Amino acid sequence: MTGRRLKHWGWGFEDQAPSATVLAEAAAGIRERFGFGGEVRAAMPLEEVEVRAPRLRRPDAFGDLFTDEKYERVSRALGKAYRDIVRGHRGEFEHPPDLVALPRDCSEVETVLSWAEAEGAAVVPFGGGTSVVGGVEGRLGDRPVVTMDLRRLDRLVEVDPASLAARIEAGATGPRLEEQLREHGLTMRCFPQSFEYATLGGWIATRAGGHFATKETHVDDLVESVRAVTPRGTWESRRLPGSGAGPSPDRLLLGSEGILGAIVEAWVRVRPRPEWKAAATVRFERFADACEAVREIVQAGLDPANCRLLEAVEAEMTGAGDGTSHLLLLAFESAHHPMEAQLRLAIEAAESHGGAADAPRVSGPSAVDRPIDGEMQTAADWWRGAFLLAPYLRDTFVSCGVLSETFETAITWDRLEEFHANVMETTRRAVAEVSGAPREGRGAPLVTCRFTHAYPDGVAPYFTVLAPAIRGGEVEQWDEIKAAVSEELMEGGGTITHHHAVGRDHRPWYDRQRPAPFAAALRAAKAELDPAAILNPGVLLDP
Repeated sequence: MTGRRLKHWGWGFEDQAPSATVLAEAAAGIRERFGFGGEVRAAMPLEEVEVRAPRLRRPDAFGDLFTDEKYERVSRALGKAYRDIVRGHRGEFEHPPDLVALPRDCSEVETVLSWAEAEGAAVVPFGGGTSVVGGVEGRLGDRPVVTMDLRRLDRLVEVDPASLAARIEAGATGPRLEEQLREHGLTMRCFPQSFEYATLGGWIATRAGGHFATKETHVDDLVESVRAVTPRGTWESRRLPGSGAGPSPDRLLLGSEGILGAIVEAWVRVRPRPEWKAAATVRFERFADACEAVREIVQAGLDPANCRLLEAVEAEMTGAGDGTSHLLLLAFESAHHPMEAQLRLAIEAAESHGGAADAPRVSGPSAVDRPIDGEMQTAADWWRGAFLLAPYLRDTFVSCGVLSETFETAITWDRLEEFHANVMETTRRAVAEVSGAPREGRGAPLVTCRFTHAYPDGVAPYFTVLAPAIRGGEVEQWDEIKAAVSEELMEGGGTITHHHAVGRDHRPWYDRQRPAPFAAALRAAKAELDPAAILNPGVLLDP
């Protein structure tokens, strides 16, 4: 949409791919830092990728609504999970869409759905293609597939300044959405790691986690109403600040992952851009003490915008710390008033559990960041930079023979200590056994944890795995690790996903997590709205 092309296999744009020299230097640095990693293997160029011929003929009657060009099909064949990046890097696109549809408005979305249904084809709604759970890959055997890319629907349609709400088309990416809101002095304040490329519709369809670590943690909390096009008509809820009129229509679309309808626009809650900020880093010797500090802060109702806890190894790996302390990153923000008092209360709570705070910093409308006491701290800046860079680095890791993947969950406070210990042990054991790597010492895989979101009744742990990859068997290697980890999440009472969605990869465990009567009700809704089962079959439900 910008004139630049996204990579056909990895994260970011084609012109952001590192050179062979940079990759060679990275490989040497990885081996020095982690004690594992192999020689660089270049990604297969698009011109060398073999892709099956389309099983659908592009209909000329609709102009340029459909395309069967190779790049368009290949670049939408996979998501952005590790197993996707590996296969794309090798040039393996087993399930490319037969056609890609590029609607400009709701009427063209309706056209795509009706034409596909008549042709017996499935339709996979597509936003930024950042799914890490197999949500956009059409693994449907012989059934033809149309990927419907909604990114042309990217306008800010209307702003309601009195209600602090905005009507935005679902194909708007994070930057596009914020760019248009900025003209009105507003922000949605929803910044998932996929912010650069993911879309509003994708956030809603997958119940994405956003900017805030407490209180309004998911896009769910920012949605006022949703409009979607289904094979049997348009679904649009009434704009209301709240309602007790039966089950919420929006709640059924939130997390529906494209199986009930294609989300085309939404009214979302927005806010003035924050001008007052206060932040600090608190260091802990014991992880258990840091957990108790987080619990006290969120149960006290302080609601910091950022309340992310990094284990010492995670902090060292991202450059936020030296590996000797667990770090709690605290930040408060407001468009209306200074936040120093709230920060001080949070620091006092953390210090009561053995934390030692670095010098806080505050800023206001007419001032640049300034320390309250002493020098500016930068641990949060280091971590934020590593967080945003991580998806790009994973492409490099794949080229250099390193397995790099994550998984996340949520658990209540009363079960956290045992749950965390068991998940860490299971993951370390599975990674070592599957990878043939030592459990300890140089060359041992890394398993780290951080808390991304915190609630009065629990927390969302997020785990990262770095290990030597089995060249040629990377997908099978990760699938075996993932299965062991997912079983432990289920046995420990956690969720299979806190904010990464279900897709096709999480289906076996999602089926066990959800109540059977709810599954039956969801199947009934699917049958009513999409009787030909054309919308994203295999996600959440079987075709």
